[in-house]
Amino acid sequence: MTSPVLLRLLLRIVVLAVIIGIVAAILPGIDVHGGFGSLIWIAIIFAVVNAILGPIFRLLGLPFIILTLGLFLLVIDAALLAITAGLSSHLDVDNFWWAVLGGFLIAVFSAIAELLLPLRPKRQVAA
Repeated sequence: MTSPVLLRLLLRIVVLAVIIGIVAAILPGIDVHGGFGSLIWIAIIFAVVNAILGPIFRLLGLPFIILTLGLFLLVIDAALLAITAGLSSHLDVDNFWWAVLGGFLIAVFSAIAELLLPLRPKRQVAA
């Protein structure tokens, strides 16, 4: 029997892989080499990079995030995508601006996926 937590994690990875594939298909400056297995690998790397470095970058960039009313988060998302591309031979990002646009689209599509799919457990209200 598989744990519901593990199933949600696998669903999140598959959804992120599909989102990265869509973004790579839309943007000519972002290329994915390989098939769906490569997308899964890129999604795993991106999730780990985002989980480890994302909070650190957001904390260090907090003054800039406040000063730019949140627009600096685009730079942080671009950096996380560029780091993922650097760690994977299956993902290429041509330059900073493609990374900014790619990070933005991944964030938007992920937010839409959060609304449409049960990617997080529902909170139970105490009776």
